[in-house]
Amino acid sequence: MRGLKAMLWEASVLDPNEGIRFHGLTIPDCQKVLPPAPGGKEMTAESMLWLLLTGRVPSPHESRQLSLELAEKGELPAFVEKLIDSLPKTLHPMTQLGMGVAALNHDSVFQAAYERGIKKSEYWTYMLEDCLSLVAKLPALAARIYRNVYHPEKTIAPIDKNLDLVGNYSNMLGFGHNEHLTEYLRLYIALHGDHEGGNASAHTSHLVGSTLSDPYISYSAALFALAGPLHGLANQEVLRWQLAVQKEIGDNVTHENIKEYLWKTLKSGQVVPGYGHGVLRNPDPRFIALQEFCKTRPELQASPTIQLVQKTAEVAPEVLKEHGKTKNPYPNVDAASGCVLYHYGLTEFKYYTVIFGVSRALGALTQLVWARALGLPLERPKSYSMDALEKLIKN
Repeated sequence: MRGLKAMLWEASVLDPNEGIRFHGLTIPDCQKVLPPAPGGKEMTAESMLWLLLTGRVPSPHESRQLSLELAEKGELPAFVEKLIDSLPKTLHPMTQLGMGVAALNHDSVFQAAYERGIKKSEYWTYMLEDCLSLVAKLPALAARIYRNVYHPEKTIAPIDKNLDLVGNYSNMLGFGHNEHLTEYLRLYIALHGDHEGGNASAHTSHLVGSTLSDPYISYSAALFALAGPLHGLANQEVLRWQLAVQKEIGDNVTHENIKEYLWKTLKSGQVVPGYGHGVLRNPDPRFIALQEFCKTRPELQASPTIQLVQKTAEVAPEVLKEHGKTKNPYPNVDAASGCVLYHYGLTEFKYYTVIFGVSRALGALTQLVWARALGLPLERPKSYSMDALEKLIKN
């Protein structure tokens, strides 16, 4: 169903040549007008959430008030903490995240209101309350998974109401002292917040939400779609590939030996991760934004991993064009996103998609609110058997 025009998704529109726009604003536009955290430069998750939900740029005061509201809602119920703590450390972090989000539906105000009986015109108000509560709790849930799996000996910092959503997330992960990583996470989470409604995770959330499942159930389903290698797992595949390149060619990284390794990858029947996109036909503006971030940080410019990302982006498009099996030979956001996390010390590959999951909630959940406000119906596409398709073709 790629490219089939069949959904209403108000928050963003993805143009194949221009890239993503959030309510008409490009990424550079958003970087100029969306408020940063106090003392920071990058737009916050709260300001992007406000834009996606309302179509309006918030003032710094409005963004700060939203930060405070989310911080007040951010603590996990004890039973969810107990559930996550009981899971084996070997269980994939994305599986744990989906389970934790689904369990939060125990306290869904939408589900409770629906069971006692409410008007359809009121659905969106309860949906909004649940969605804000879920956005607020995701950092604590995601951080608890990270600590349990990778650093069980460390305690989790409490939520600080003076911090923004990502500031608290970084602090709970154990990186609150690292201002550079915190700023990068703000940019990363804002950029990944929405990418139109047709991608697998956003569409899954929309589909399940159309059954009037509450946001916790709907978004847990979206997370399991995000966990697939063809969707949210891509950034860790890029980093594995980049590190394999470094291991083989060493520190003497040139355009020529990158080109040789690219051809080696392609001739082995593998794809070059981080290149191409289901919709885009030009370089991903999110990749460009992350590269611009790197250019402002001397420590990133000096990083061999980041240098390899930049040099690969200069060589790979021509190799992929010559190879001739891709409609878009340009880098997408995954070509850079995980490598910066790795440089700043967040080196656990399997966890990267969890951060993506924290981010993608901004778009998916705001659109659940609008779907209920607009009274969008149950999604029910028509399917055909092989025999029926053959008859259609013959006729």
